[in-house]
Parts: sequence; structure tokens; C-alpha cells
Amino acid sequence: MDVTPRYLGGSSFLGRRDPRVLLLVPVCFLVAVARVADLRLMVLCALVALAYYCAAGIPWHEVRANWAFALTLVTLTVLANSVFTNAMQIEATRKAEPLFAMPLTGNPVSMATLSYSLTVFLRFIAMVMVGFPVAYCIAPGDLGVTFARLKVSQRLAFGVDLTFRFLPSTVATMQEIIDAQRVRGYTHPRTNNPIKRLKSLKPIVIPLTVNSLIDAEDTSNAMDLRGFGAKHRTWMRELVFDRADYLLLGGFAAFAVALLAYKVLGTDVVWVP
Repeated sequence: MDVTPRYLGGSSFLGRRDPRVLLLVPVCFLVAVARVADLRLMVLCALVALAYYCAAGIPWHEVRANWAFALTLVTLTVLANSVFTNAMQIEATRKAEPLFAMPLTGNPVSMATLSYSLTVFLRFIAMVMVGFPVAYCIAPGDLGVTFARLKVSQRLAFGVDLTFRFLPSTVATMQEIIDAQRVRGYTHPRTNNPIKRLKSLKPIVIPLTVNSLIDAEDTSNAMDLRGFGAKHRTWMRELVFDRADYLLLGGFAAFAVALLAYKVLGTDVVWVP
């Protein structure tokens, strides 16, 4: 079964852009926001990311579960590494006067700590917003040619393309196996014992593993029969930058250069209200 990832932003502004732009913009944005310490500057970066994300036109109801997972993971990561422990403490936060200490760890929390923690939180969320269009606004059939046009190795380009197709296909196969096993009387036990829960998955994991290996072998044989790797492969899909692509990519590149210069000059410090 050929099941491809969801393509949700095809008619949006970003969905009409050259897919290479959607891969290069996150790189420029990552360079721009890396190690930004000023909360006010990070708010500006987050607004830029929000505008970019809105231009993708991704329906909220389609990705709200993804956002719930991302927000939960980022929140727990930031709290665990900055508020509850000293993992993200930098010189500015160590010099600031503490407001209180955490009950269990005794970690001092100051206004600088809270400011830097919020900066890190916004940085992660901004990168998520810029990264979502890569998953939902690039047509699944364009992934291979996109990487190939970026002068990436032919094997890597095909590997990325097949990975994006293989994972959703595996999920669909797993659901079919679960339905088939339920028809045969399979029921998932309601127990908190992790060992029993793992053993109960045996009727699902074994057929899923076998089917995945068979699908991988079939794909490998089909590519060998077509002479993959014997010579350079050509692509029917043509990718051409238009004016909007150049403006968008150039704007993010200039944004990255400006923030790099700002950080090199040493003016980027933790902002304490």
C-alpha cells in the first residue's frame, strides 16, 4: 500500500513556493535564532515565525495533536533544564538576585532565569512553527527531486523520499493488522503491568515487523531491477525559483545575517525587566 504524508498546504502561499525554499528557510531561521538571549529580540523572531507559519495555511484541526505534543515536550524540557535545575544557567542568571529557591532542588530562580527560560521556550516554538511547513506544505512526490536539486547525494535524496513514504505506510499496515487481529478475537488487556502489556503486543508486532521487512525487500528489488545507482538519475519534475521565492529566501537570509552581526557585536544579552 502506498500511503503518503498529509499534504495540507497545497493552495496556500507557502504551498505554491518552490519546495527548496521550504527547506532552506528553516536553515536560515535556525542560524538566526541560535543562542539568542534577549527576550525582546526573541519575541520579534517568534512573530516572524508566526507570520511564516500562517502563510502555510495549515488547518488547525489537522495538526492540533501535533501542537499539543510539541508544546508539552518544549514546556517540560525548558522547565526541567532552567527552572528546576541549573542545566541552562548562564553567567547573567548566576549574577542576578534570586527571587526564590525551588523546594526540592534548591535551585535559585531570578528574573534573569525566568527571562532566559521564556527566551528558550519561544526559540523552540518558533523553530517548530518554521518546521511544520516542511512536513505539510511539500508535496510528498517532490521530496526526492527537492533534495536532488539541492545537490544532495542521490542515495540520500531517495532515502529521504522513501522514509517519508514508509512511515505512514507502516502506520496504515499496523492499523490493518490490529483490525484483523480483533476479528480473530484479539483484545488488548487492561493492565498496568508493562511486561504484560508488551507481551500482549506480540500478535501485532510480529506481523508488522514481517510486513515491513517484506515491503523493504520488495522496494529494494524493484530499485535494483531498474538499475538504481548504476548511473546518475534524471528527474521529470522541474523546479524553478520565481520572484516570490527569491524574495522570501533572500529576506530570511538577510534576517539571519543581521542577527549574526548583532550577536557578534556582543550586544545580545539576557534582558532583565
